[in-house]
Amino acid sequence: MHTLHQHLFKTELQGLRPTQITVGYAEVEQKRGLWSGLGKGERQKFLDSHWFPAVRGPKDSFYIVDHHHLGLALLEEGVSQCFVVLLKDLALLAKDEFWTVMDHHQWVHPYDAKGRRRPVADLPKALGDLADDPYRSLAGEVRHAGGFPKDATPFAEFLWADFFRRRIKSSQLRRDPDVALQAALTLCHGAEAAHLPGWSGAESPASVLLT
Repeated sequence: MHTLHQHLFKTELQGLRPTQITVGYAEVEQKRGLWSGLGKGERQKFLDSHWFPAVRGPKDSFYIVDHHHLGLALLEEGVSQCFVVLLKDLALLAKDEFWTVMDHHQWVHPYDAKGRRRPVADLPKALGDLADDPYRSLAGEVRHAGGFPKDATPFAEFLWADFFRRRIKSSQLRRDPDVALQAALTLCHGAEAAHLPGWSGAESPASVLLT
C-alpha cells in the first residue's frame, strides 16, 4: 500500500473488502467492455481518476462503499492495483462497533440476491466473491434507459432492484428480459415508486423510450 497524500492510497484491488453481498453481473460485463475498449494510456488515466471511496476498518482493511461493479470488472480484466480515497479511519474500533458505525452512515448493504437482510458476517471477503442479483442488473438497465437518474442516495439502485423484485417474476426476467425491462420502465413512473430515489412520475414511459 502506497500513500500519495493524507486521504489517497494506492493498494491491491483484490484486497478491497465489499460492503454489499451482490452486484448486477450485466453491469459488470458492461464495465468490462468499456475497459477493454481503452488503449494503454487511456487505461492508466482511467485508473488515476477513478478512486474507490473506502473506510479503513479492522486489521487496516479498506472497506469500499461504492463502485463494487467497477472493482469486480477491473479484477476480472486482470487489473491488480487501484486508488482508494479514505472517507473515515475506523481501524481502532472493535468489529461490532465498526459495523454499528458503518450501518449508521449507510455504508453497508448486507442484503442477498433475494432481497433479504443478512448478518454482516455474510458479506463476501473479496470482490471476486460478490453474488449476482439479476434485479440489480435490471435496475441498472432501467436507469440507463432513462427510467430514473443516478442518485446520491446510498445503494439507491438496490432499492429499485427490490421494488422490481416484488413486482416482476424472476421467471419472466429469465425468459424474456426485454419484456421485463418494458414492464420495469412502466412501473418506475407509477405512484407505487414515488418513495424511491430519483422518481419522476411526470414523464411517461413512452417518452422515455423515444429519447
